[in-house]
Amino acid sequence: MESPTPRPVMGRRTVLGAAAAAATGSALAGLSSPASAAPIAPKAPRALPGGGDLGPNVIVFDPSTAGIQAKLDEVFRKQESAQFGTGRYALLFKPGTYHGLNAQLGFYTSIAGLGLSPDDTTINGDVTVDAGWFNGNATQNFWRSAENLALVPVNGTNRWAVAQAAPFRRMHIRGGLNLAPDGYGWASGGYIADSRVDGQVGPYSQQQWYTRDSSVGGWANAVWNMVFSGVEGAPAQSFPNPPYTTLGTTPVSREKPFLYLNGSEYRVFLPEKRTNARGVTWGNGTPRGTSLPLSQFYVAKPGVSAATLNQALSEGLHLLLTPGIYHLDRAVQVNRANTVVLGLGYATLIPDNGVTALKVADVDGVRLAGFLVDAGPVNSATLVEVGPRGASRDHSANPTTVQDVFIRIGGAGAGRATTSMVVNSRHTIVDHTWVWRADHGTGVGWETNRADYGVVVNGDDVLATGLFVEHFNKYDVQWFGQRGRTIFFQNEKAYDAPNQAAVQNGSVRGYAAYKVADSVTSHEGWGLGSYCYYNVDPTIVQHHGFAAPNTAGVRFHNLLVVSLGGNGQYAHVVNDIGAPTSGTSTVPSTVVSYP
Repeated sequence: MESPTPRPVMGRRTVLGAAAAAATGSALAGLSSPASAAPIAPKAPRALPGGGDLGPNVIVFDPSTAGIQAKLDEVFRKQESAQFGTGRYALLFKPGTYHGLNAQLGFYTSIAGLGLSPDDTTINGDVTVDAGWFNGNATQNFWRSAENLALVPVNGTNRWAVAQAAPFRRMHIRGGLNLAPDGYGWASGGYIADSRVDGQVGPYSQQQWYTRDSSVGGWANAVWNMVFSGVEGAPAQSFPNPPYTTLGTTPVSREKPFLYLNGSEYRVFLPEKRTNARGVTWGNGTPRGTSLPLSQFYVAKPGVSAATLNQALSEGLHLLLTPGIYHLDRAVQVNRANTVVLGLGYATLIPDNGVTALKVADVDGVRLAGFLVDAGPVNSATLVEVGPRGASRDHSANPTTVQDVFIRIGGAGAGRATTSMVVNSRHTIVDHTWVWRADHGTGVGWETNRADYGVVVNGDDVLATGLFVEHFNKYDVQWFGQRGRTIFFQNEKAYDAPNQAAVQNGSVRGYAAYKVADSVTSHEGWGLGSYCYYNVDPTIVQHHGFAAPNTAGVRFHNLLVVSLGGNGQYAHVVNDIGAPTSGTSTVPSTVVSYP
């Protein structure tokens, strides 16, 4: 299919504890203890229990459950257009076969099977994301997910028309997959991992997409930036025409932890690390890895305090965050190696008083997955810190992974943060994140939801697979660590810069979307794109999308910049290299190889 018609001036997104106290009896006030009595030691806090129920917003079905479709429809009605609402839901299906279902997914809704393999849970029907709520425009279909299911689509093709923060993991589609909304309106996704699509994937109007360690029966077309690593059946490398970036394998990957049922017992499966990975992890039966019983998790419910979460961690428990919103008055501190923090249904952490929401020590094998961090109204210096400043331990054998951890500044209300995510620990794998300074919603404005930096990488040997970072006031990504690698990057510069002076970076016009520090001697990136839509002042010129030292060890493959409808322009692609974007044409300017 041909690329969609260039977009009108509207651009990509329409501008869119209870405390208890016991009083001491007055009659005892003046009495002292007998001399022979030993002092009474303060009572240690009671150990927190592991396990327990998953709360009211985790809805579990089995094939004999009555009224499944009605329940799915009820949740969808609540969530279809609740882009900045407070509802959070996880829809879980026990192993077995289900017939005649269409699970339409709205905001903050996750659907998942509870088997060890996707094929353990088969839906003869569809898991659908469409854009009727937004007049056929799918560019705001954020914050929803599908995992660990086999689908037999009713008409042979399942529709999954999403934008950012909408992972499609461990899915088996026994048919085709359509990534565009009904009517082929605008779409701006997306991410697939560890999935098999027996038929063809049709992106149609999707502007960009990243697919990792999967298998597809074919791929129909490309618009701006389609990236594949470790994908059987992927199209051959051909950037920029068509714009396919294809790597035969993914250097290092470790799939996201997931909840499953072993008989009647809930467990969390922890997939093992793979190097030079290709194809799905579950193709030959039981996936490789280990598992933990739910009894080793503190099952957190909305309203619990950060102190209680930290107590659970200090007692050796992992964290399972059930769907809802968690307000934090201090950082959640992960200090123990191999700790799992797993969210269900887009559980959301909000730091209330300028604290960092979550900090990880310089330890092996921490797994952070499946939650949203929403900046609070008081500026936080950072929102997520992976490793302390100066972290230097070698974690190559057992890295920390950050998967489907999404960060938002503004949109749902006033929010501010100087830097959203800082990665200090070596060998960390950031596998699918969307770090977003909101361009629409409430609490949005150049200074209102001020956020200068999106992702800052200080650690060496960090790998990012599926990096989406948008709209920061200064640099969206700054990379100081050595030997960093990024496979797929999607960016938009901040829409709302009031004028050229507001984005002036010394003598350079505008801050690069992706800046590799001058001190770096080794770095590599594949399939990186940056877009501008300076709708407040369309005369703004962005000198380049990418900035990096000019040295043989710093290499980029397949870069592009796009001006959306001529609202602002790029003068170059990387440093002083690459042609300027042209007028109102919304045609990418590309660089195939740097230097």
